[in-house]
Amino acid sequence: MSSSTVITNIATLVTNDPSSGWGDSPLGLIHDAAVVIDGDRVAWTGESSKAPATDNRVDAGGRAVLPGFVDSHSHLVFAGDRTQEFNARMSGRSYTAGGIRTTVAATRAASDAELEANLTHYLAEALRQGTTTFETKSGYGLTVEDESRALRIAARHTEEVTYLGAHIVSPDLADDPAAYVALVTGEMLDACAPHARWIDVFCEKGAFDGDQARAVLTAGKAKGLHPRIHANQLSYGPGVQLAVELDAASADHCTHLTDADVDALASGRTVATLLPGAEFSTRAQWPDARRLLDAGVTVALSTDCNPGSSFTSSVPFCIALAVRDMGMTPDEAVWSATAGGAAALRRDDIGRLTPGARADLTLLDAPSHVHLAYRPGVPLVAGVWRRGARVV
Repeated sequence: MSSSTVITNIATLVTNDPSSGWGDSPLGLIHDAAVVIDGDRVAWTGESSKAPATDNRVDAGGRAVLPGFVDSHSHLVFAGDRTQEFNARMSGRSYTAGGIRTTVAATRAASDAELEANLTHYLAEALRQGTTTFETKSGYGLTVEDESRALRIAARHTEEVTYLGAHIVSPDLADDPAAYVALVTGEMLDACAPHARWIDVFCEKGAFDGDQARAVLTAGKAKGLHPRIHANQLSYGPGVQLAVELDAASADHCTHLTDADVDALASGRTVATLLPGAEFSTRAQWPDARRLLDAGVTVALSTDCNPGSSFTSSVPFCIALAVRDMGMTPDEAVWSATAGGAAALRRDDIGRLTPGARADLTLLDAPSHVHLAYRPGVPLVAGVWRRGARVV
């Protein structure tokens, strides 16, 4: 039998339901609030003085509670690191797509146990920082065997698994990109589709062009995988338009956008997932979140945690970057890292704290969610519940 718990004496509760809060914030803020958990679900939210009786009681001590972060873009099945590459880049070398090959070599050489140990290490790290849902991808094997084993390992830890055989052209077929695309859309897809929900492609100079990306994503759709796409990160290109055309759940990066790209995103269901850790770690141009939000585009914020271009698992850090350097308000950034991430995964059971939602909560050692941007770099997460159980 499930037991019920009330978390009371919450200074600020972020529900992400504007109808249940006060003011004009998209966060649906409730002050002096309580939330009731019954089993793995949220059963009630409201003012502390009106909370119903429960089996258990937790005193939040005048601190803030918000939905667990939804990290909808990460690359966590890998081995090795790229410290030397980062050091060189910070010393003046520019970032290109080719550095992925270093991680491919290390990942192929690693055992299943080593890959899983690395994955769980970074998942635990993210959980301590409030992330309760994460998506992760293959993409560092680039052979049928290595891509499928990466997805099998990932699927033991999350429902949100993405097949990214089309990360770069495999070094084994560097001189024959067409043959690699045929492999990704044929034998490799057959082996990987049973273990994944999503299919992704890096549509960029040095990776895959628009025609190749279309072939990859349409083949995945035919196998029941829904598209996502790395789009317009390093340069202008066809990725965003292709994402909207194919009803991709998200177009990720979205750094270099034309007015037509912004209009396309505003008119479709595709979420623009912004990944400020990548710009921070490569000293690249920041995405213009303000431009997207003002156009009515749904925006998500995620870490892009990977060993090459964004080696952070901290959503709070990305929130602070988005507020400081991408034109987002604190409320918008928190929404994008919770409800926005859920939208990028086409989920309505996470990213909000309303009756019926999954009981994924983050307790901050601060009275307001604004402290996530106000106090950058400070470990503010004081508690985490996932599926109704306290795990931090």
